[in-house]
Amino acid sequence: MTTIELLKYMIEAKSETPDDGRLLEFIEGYLPEFTPIRVDVEDVKNLFIYKKFGDGEHLCFAGHVDVVPAGKGWDSDPYKATEIDGFIYGRGAQDMKSGVCAFTQAVKEAKNFKGTISLLLTSDEEGDAVNGTVKVLEYLKENSLLPDAVVVAEPTCEALFGDAIKVGRRGSINGYITIKGKQGHAAYPEKAINPIHNIAGVLHKMAGVDLDNGDEFFSPSKFVITDIRAGMQVTNVTPNELTMMFNVRNTTITTKEDIRNFVAKNLSGLDYELRLVQGSHPFKTDTNTKLVKKIDEAIMDIVGFKPKHSTAGGTSDARFIAPLGIEVIEFGVKNDTIHSVNERTGIKEVEDLYAIFKKLIEIWE
Repeated sequence: MTTIELLKYMIEAKSETPDDGRLLEFIEGYLPEFTPIRVDVEDVKNLFIYKKFGDGEHLCFAGHVDVVPAGKGWDSDPYKATEIDGFIYGRGAQDMKSGVCAFTQAVKEAKNFKGTISLLLTSDEEGDAVNGTVKVLEYLKENSLLPDAVVVAEPTCEALFGDAIKVGRRGSINGYITIKGKQGHAAYPEKAINPIHNIAGVLHKMAGVDLDNGDEFFSPSKFVITDIRAGMQVTNVTPNELTMMFNVRNTTITTKEDIRNFVAKNLSGLDYELRLVQGSHPFKTDTNTKLVKKIDEAIMDIVGFKPKHSTAGGTSDARFIAPLGIEVIEFGVKNDTIHSVNERTGIKEVEDLYAIFKKLIEIWE
């Protein structure tokens, strides 16, 4: 199969989370010279498949075969790979069956590599992500199979293919505040404690405030309020309490404790409770590492320019890899239609992505 034929096959294998559409079984058969290890957990399918060429370093390509539901309003069948004007339409075309097919084809054709090449694949990235990549990494650690470097082929490019790689990601901290008051009649405010009035005086000091200044790789950690609610939806009763939810996409500069102190400073004197949940931790791969330099070189060779090094965007399974001390970057096709109706990717982008991964394998020493 060509890279594009492989992409079309993958798109047409319906694999909404946590279903793998039998793609992991297919990839096992597609790479007969590689040793497969299945780490399936409950209804999640996971595959680690590798080939040891020599005693050198272990280079791994990671990704997910699961996709979000297609939704309604498509101009074509979302599970029929439709080719129009140089693009392929279908659910998962960008996120991230393009990346999976590109590295699968590249490793299939790999020759004379000095170390080990592997793929780490899951069907649980778009879902809860608790039985996917993290479980495979646990197995690899227990069995001394952890890679030295990992490329996660999530879509990373912005205006032009090849213009950006992710060398890190911000963390995500969710916050839940309950401000307590005393319910009462609106006509007798002096007999009540209104938590809405209490938060109103400090809200402008919290909403949208930068908690740090960021740095050359990270934009500032911002306190983003996502929900405020109180009361019983009546006009004559003041509420007994108010709840507020917020999210901070934090840099490596700002911690949970910093956020706790920020809230305490602004809500001083109020009766409140705060709960913080760290959904993911921030990380950054040193741009002087071998992995970053080699992927830069491979991209330059195929598209003629070097990518910028970014940490923008949400999270990916790279957040599970970095804490293990493994060099990890993300690189894939353009990210402009993921999760949307009429998701698509450029045919040349996918072909160039395959060529870059193949080049990376060739120049890895």
